[in-house]
Amino acid sequence: MKYSTKALEQLVSLAMAGEQEDPIDWSKLKVTEGEAYRMMARHVLEMDPDPLIQRSVIVKLLVENFVLNLKLLGTV
Repeated sequence: MKYSTKALEQLVSLAMAGEQEDPIDWSKLKVTEGEAYRMMARHVLEMDPDPLIQRSVIVKLLVENFVLNLKLLGTV
């Protein structure tokens, strides 16, 4: 699927705005914040536009994040 640079940058900007509440320490990673967000935004823009599929991916990611946070807190 083809997407515009504007669509990519808008998606990256919106996604990065959410990081203000729960920042990631990028200093220990071998990828920059911008690279990571652009890579993931490209994948999202290439996804099937079916809302049900998109919602299922969001739920899966939320569950993975929830479990990761529980592990980091030592409760799992």
